[in-house]
Amino acid sequence: MKKVVYKTALALAVTTVSTHLMANGVAINEQSASGMGTGFAGRSSSAQDASTVFGNPAGMSKLDRAQISGGFAVISANTDISNAQGSTSGTNDGDMVPVAAVPFGYYVRPLNDDWHFGLGVYVPFGVISDYEDSFQGRYHGLESEVQVVTLQPTLSYRVNDRVSIGFGPTINRIEGTLTSAVPVGPSDANVDIQGDDIGYGFNAGVLVDLSERVALGVTYHSSVDYTLEGRTRVSGFPAQLPVNGSYDATLDVTTPESVDVSLTYAHDERWTLYAGTTWTRWSQFDQLIIENENSPALFGTVEEELNWSDTWAFAFGAAYQITPEVVLRTGLAFDRSPTTDADRTVRIPVGNRKVLSLGAGWEATDNVTVDVAYAYLHEDQASVSYSDYSADYRNSAHGLSTQVTYSY
Repeated sequence: MKKVVYKTALALAVTTVSTHLMANGVAINEQSASGMGTGFAGRSSSAQDASTVFGNPAGMSKLDRAQISGGFAVISANTDISNAQGSTSGTNDGDMVPVAAVPFGYYVRPLNDDWHFGLGVYVPFGVISDYEDSFQGRYHGLESEVQVVTLQPTLSYRVNDRVSIGFGPTINRIEGTLTSAVPVGPSDANVDIQGDDIGYGFNAGVLVDLSERVALGVTYHSSVDYTLEGRTRVSGFPAQLPVNGSYDATLDVTTPESVDVSLTYAHDERWTLYAGTTWTRWSQFDQLIIENENSPALFGTVEEELNWSDTWAFAFGAAYQITPEVVLRTGLAFDRSPTTDADRTVRIPVGNRKVLSLGAGWEATDNVTVDVAYAYLHEDQASVSYSDYSADYRNSAHGLSTQVTYSY
């Protein structure tokens, strides 16, 4: 077995710590059930509840009472693999993503007429996937479990009757586990990687009432730098290859910055229209360098080149107020993948996507509001192509979210 094979297997496993987090297909949007109902169109220009802490911290100035808002989203994904070819045998069952729940919670309180304080806990990135052990592409990825949990204390200030600004530092914890198989004769060896770190960033926004009917919002989510520290565990190699063992590992990675710009138009007492676009700076990923300390030369320093493109996502939504207590919502979003067939991996086999959302809000009492939303995601066919494995993927997903807001 040549040295380059071992290095490539390790590079693929470790590199996915970043690629699995920072692809549109696995970045998490579900930080609000009320926002999900409109496909997250107008997320930075409308302050429907305390979830504006994430959507646009300036929107807290629109809340005239203290609020506690929390909920979760459940995501069920489906993957069909076809036209698989490779130099090794194996299965291609697909459906490697288990059902996952994504929680979120927010608190907002007015300090006076101009200042508001808020606190948010949410998950901006995360993924869980687990191929069968006999997967034909197992040398490029088997199990992946990565998540980022963010805590965001926030302040907003009402500049005047039309303009508000907001800012909040973010404290972000990342942790992940990744596994891959390595061919060693008639059997497979295994590479298992675990690591974690805490990184810091910020979320800032401005909200402007252009008129009594039209609001413009701009939100900036900063990039966050991490140095994941953990271990690389290698097992299953023959005794004559002294590489089995556990090694200290570090990986520098940065989650991307993004800018959300949206408009909210209150057409009349019943209809409200939303539109928004999000730019994400994927192109900042040019390479990753992984350091494995006190390891054999095979697993020393590993460099992996990445090819990413900046992307624009677009969303359009509407809300219809049936009664003073009940509102219906719908939305349509379009989101491009930052990677192509030439660079796509089995861990992130995502293509360009379309998302249709439906939602509703019910003001149960003067103090309690309940929001629910459903979304269906469909992706264009996406292909992976390695020297020893290729396949076509078709991905879809169902999402269901609920949220309860208490005002006092």
